[in-house]
Amino acid sequence: MSEKRRLLGMTLEELKDVVAEVGLPGYAAKQIADWLYKKKVTSIAAMTNIAAAKRALLEEKFEIGAVPPSDFMKSIDGTIKYLYPAGPGNFVESVYIPTEDRATLCVSSQVGCKMNCLFCMTGKQGFTKNLTANEILNQIQSLPETEQLTNLVFMGMGEPLDNVSELFKVLEILTASYGYAWSPKRITVSTIGVAKGLKRFLEESDCHLAVSLHSPYSAERLSLMPVEKAFPAREVIETIKQYDFTHQRRVSFEYIVFKNLNDDLQHAKALIGLLNKVPCRVNLIRFHAIPNVPLETSDITKMEIFRDTLNAAGITCTIRASRGEDIFAACGMLSTAKKNQKV
Repeated sequence: MSEKRRLLGMTLEELKDVVAEVGLPGYAAKQIADWLYKKKVTSIAAMTNIAAAKRALLEEKFEIGAVPPSDFMKSIDGTIKYLYPAGPGNFVESVYIPTEDRATLCVSSQVGCKMNCLFCMTGKQGFTKNLTANEILNQIQSLPETEQLTNLVFMGMGEPLDNVSELFKVLEILTASYGYAWSPKRITVSTIGVAKGLKRFLEESDCHLAVSLHSPYSAERLSLMPVEKAFPAREVIETIKQYDFTHQRRVSFEYIVFKNLNDDLQHAKALIGLLNKVPCRVNLIRFHAIPNVPLETSDITKMEIFRDTLNAAGITCTIRASRGEDIFAACGMLSTAKKNQKV
């Protein structure tokens, strides 16, 4: 028997093909979307405004495809890291981060990652596969706290713009009236600057953009992020300058601060020069140590001086609060441990 196809993660156009395949009228696609994304049913049998005989036909070939997390770790600060299965022997993580005024989920887009950034545990896994729209959206819909969510950030495992076709299906479902009907302003997509995916994102999406930068110097960024060779930060920034970030959407630059590497005034001033005339904000991030990597967390005083220097130059800069360190909330730690258990 062939494996059933999963409805969760299908766009309205794809659902129209589904209803045609089983002999349902065209308007049933909208009904199914309503059951999937608004009522969030976990079985086709629950779709009670579809005739029982047609539901039976649907169930022969399709399933909802909502899969609960297989494991989780909860931090003393309330952050929860969830682990989801993603095919035989594969796992991905999402991190739920509640604060006083919002609840954010950090979503993964790949199993492993091709980019191999020095500071990232996911990169040490190597690349296994792109997640499907089902596997991406499942992290959101099957989250126990899904009804509390206010914001989504695609900053988990993998490079979202290296999986652009599946990512765009998910963004459509999240923002479309037939889907979650979220405002794009509640969603941020993070990237190292994959050129082809970045251009499509800038042209087709109103979601916020976050760019992983981590150094204003090309050679130094290359030592941290091999992708600097293919996608130099200066070229990424020049591309961004061609688009409007003054109204609905915003661009931010993520800057992990490493002790005695990129945390001094020289780097701050170089960063100011690099981001000249870009309406943006900079998020300084404390480094979460990972095994066998000689990088260290910077001193908070140096981070504050760095922040104040950028703010004084007219670039909005904040220090992102560190969350979930006691549960290794940095990407890739839990999934790597789980994968190693299987070996």
